Amino acid sequence: MSLPAELKYTSEHEWVAVDGDVARIGITDYAADKLGDVVFVDLPKVGSTVAAGRVVGEIESTKSVGELYAPLDGEVVEANDAVVDDPSLVNADPFGAGWMIVVRFTELPALLTADEYAALIAE
Repeated sequence: MSLPAELKYTSEHEWVAVDGDVARIGITDYAADKLGDVVFVDLPKVGSTVAAGRVVGEIESTKSVGELYAPLDGEVVEANDAVVDDPSLVNADPFGAGWMIVVRFTELPALLTADEYAALIAE
């Protein structure tokens, strides 16, 4: 299971790639693996406001339904239509083509490092 060191993580199993005042967000391969084969993804609309810790999307698999949580407050500036059209991208490339949304934020909250997240999922 890979955990890119340059990313930040949440205890709800999202990853966050920060670039200036925007953050690309997806779910970790750990989360994708636990969900199983993803068959449906619902994402917030561009222009919508998200709040840290709130559910902003839904990820359904053949085994269960998972939720996408916003790791920070901000405005959705991009949503990945490719994962809506082809949900299997979440399993095939969770840290790449399987990303979910991009959010413009004003303040970056405390997030987990790769090592901290690895310790969390090892428990």
